[in-house]
Amino acid sequence: MNTRTVTVHDRMQSGYTYLLSESPGKNFDPEFRPELTPAQMLAMGIFGGKYMTDCQDEFPAEWFEKAKLSPERHDPGLNFFGIKASKPLSYWLEKGWIWPDDPRGWFQWYCRYYMGRRCEDDARQIGRWKAMTRHIAQVRKNCMKGDLLCRPRQRQALLHWAYDSRNF
Repeated sequence: MNTRTVTVHDRMQSGYTYLLSESPGKNFDPEFRPELTPAQMLAMGIFGGKYMTDCQDEFPAEWFEKAKLSPERHDPGLNFFGIKASKPLSYWLEKGWIWPDDPRGWFQWYCRYYMGRRCEDDARQIGRWKAMTRHIAQVRKNCMKGDLLCRPRQRQALLHWAYDSRNF
């Protein structure tokens, strides 16, 4: 793949540029095996539909054809499990988990990684993704396989991190 430069202009970044050095959805770090693509996650319902409402120009239009979005406000009813399962951005900033290149956090990093960007933050973000497996263990320990009504907040949180809890 030839490298391509992306320039971002949305409410949280203006003039930020990055390079795509891999083909979309290809050549992931062997430690990083997300179960869902960004398009699948958006179609299922994540972050109350508010997360990607002003940055659609940056990503493929197909990602948004079935996306559950709410441009006006966060709407937990749009989430796959119909429940609020995320902290506000201020919480993530306070914890030091938000870096300037991806001011929306992990999902923004994942969307850009999926599209082919590779950067110095990859190892940290992949480590954070791997740390979510503790929630998989809790769902498996406490829920019957396929019981999607068991631990919906934890299941929604896992969905926010590209894990598909419908499989366990």
